[in-house]
Amino acid sequence: MRITTAALQALRVSFETRYNEAYQAAQPLWNRVATEVPSTTKENTYGWLLKMLKMREWLGERVFQNLAEASYTIQNRNFEATVAVDRNDIQDDNLGIYNMQFDQMGQAARMYPDDLVFSLLLNGQSNLCFDGQNFFDTDHPVSTVDSSLGVYANYATSRPLTTANYEATRAEMMAFRGDDGQPLEVMPNLLVVPPQLEGTARRILNADFVAGGDTNIWKGSADLLVVPKLASQPTAWYLLDTSRPIRPFVFQNRQNPEFVSKDDPTDDNVFMRRQFVYGVDARGNAGYSLPFLAYKCVG
Repeated sequence: MRITTAALQALRVSFETRYNEAYQAAQPLWNRVATEVPSTTKENTYGWLLKMLKMREWLGERVFQNLAEASYTIQNRNFEATVAVDRNDIQDDNLGIYNMQFDQMGQAARMYPDDLVFSLLLNGQSNLCFDGQNFFDTDHPVSTVDSSLGVYANYATSRPLTTANYEATRAEMMAFRGDDGQPLEVMPNLLVVPPQLEGTARRILNADFVAGGDTNIWKGSADLLVVPKLASQPTAWYLLDTSRPIRPFVFQNRQNPEFVSKDDPTDDNVFMRRQFVYGVDARGNAGYSLPFLAYKCVG
């Protein structure tokens, strides 16, 4: 191929088309467990209540329910993926070897929030959230200002995924109370498991009958999400309430992935290294929201 401006433009369009098709075809999972929050600065600070906002009878003056008792800051991070195409390969029409790379670039750009969000699940027992405790912990304060209200747990060890443990964890979450003493009305609706627990989870949620022939009363009680990225902890399982506008995790989106190129023959990368460079970059991060919306159990 003779390297001309028109040829390079056509090549750029071809690579970007491969990237876009792969980007659209990818099916991320993070949005099943996290709320997307747009960001316009280098970081977002979140103020959270320890109880869910709800309607009350209006007696006397209004009671302000939106005063934050604690805050949590998520700083945006930069992400990129880059492919360099050798000038000789363009001249020799040897471009097929790059097609899969641009396919992979598109998929990676769409899926990178999965890496951020599911890392939060894997490491939540050692990462702090807004109340100063690890997100998954055994002694979250019910109130950050009144320690007399006690604590609650959203983390348990030696609790393998069984029907009995699923039932107990679900009941425990639904009994959580806020700092006003009223139920938080948590409704677990999503069971998240690694691939190693998929069979067990399907039997709990989908089977018509349990061992012995009794009706499975937990059939359809939650949706199932199997996440390959959680495979490094094969006995850990998670029960989440994702029914509310605020989900247990946050994906903070500062900049959607953008396809960029440095493919002018006068660019330094071409002159010095004989490489036409194409890439994608994005800005964002992920973090924790309300710990009482998620429970982690380890078998």
